[in-house]
Amino acid sequence: MNPVLETIGKIGLVPVIKIDDAAKALPLARALAAGGLPCAEVTFRTEAAADAIAEIARGMPETLVGAGTVINVELARRAADAGARFVVSPGFNPAVVDFCVERGIPVVPGVNNPSGIEAALERGLETLKFFPAEASGGVAMLDALAGPFANVSFMPTGGIGPSNLGDYARRRNVLAIGGSWMVPADLVAAADWDAVSALCRQAVLAVQGFSFAHVGINAPDGAAASEAAGLFSLLGLAPKEGVSSIFCGTPVEVMKSPFRGAMGHIGFSCWNVERSLAYLANFGFSSVIETEKREGGRLTVAYLDREIAGFACHLVRAK
Repeated sequence: MNPVLETIGKIGLVPVIKIDDAAKALPLARALAAGGLPCAEVTFRTEAAADAIAEIARGMPETLVGAGTVINVELARRAADAGARFVVSPGFNPAVVDFCVERGIPVVPGVNNPSGIEAALERGLETLKFFPAEASGGVAMLDALAGPFANVSFMPTGGIGPSNLGDYARRRNVLAIGGSWMVPADLVAAADWDAVSALCRQAVLAVQGFSFAHVGINAPDGAAASEAAGLFSLLGLAPKEGVSSIFCGTPVEVMKSPFRGAMGHIGFSCWNVERSLAYLANFGFSSVIETEKREGGRLTVAYLDREIAGFACHLVRAK
């Protein structure tokens, strides 16, 4: 996958921005980055779009700034000249795709049916915009497309917000989600950058889908683990014995010998382990490589390299 698209996948969200005043582009980009979103799709729905892209590209080169609503080659050329790192279009325009491919600019054309996907595949594209997402069948359509197009990933956009974000974020064929709810027009018009940053932080956390999975207890040996499991069964947590541990229902795992963590370990479920590791890297966490487990090339389990209050912590991909 192209490195730009790979980075977008780790971020998980693409703020879709309509901006009328290019002078606000740089402070807006700073507000997005402060909220954990060093990425922006500036749409060509206003005359200020190209200048806004140029302002961000020059002033914050660490931010992935792209161009959206690129519906013809002239707009694609203006986007490229302004410094856009990627191009997004609402539909599949072969001329726009060819222009971007020839210039090495990642392009994400919009599709909402198998014919559009096949046209994109013919040109070597495997990351596509699913648009308009909700009006085109939403997650049910994405699930249907996952069968015949297993190698295609999508950036769904249109009708997605806090109420249905998780439905999309948990899909394995969703690279990232586009939306504007974290950059509402009224806050941009008022230049309320602190409020924009706060909405971005909420969105970044929400797209992880963190939830408690289980707590692990370190027993000194198998006999002690069996004794503990028997006591947990009195609380209605039926034991299920494995090779190295005994699960008591879902929330408790008793280890048959001391394992990671001075106090034991805690498992946290998330929708995308790679994405959550990238998020936690911003706070000084990284993965313990030897603990990583994969399925179909994607991470399913990974322990973090820092304990919290004596507990080792690991991420597990939600089913």
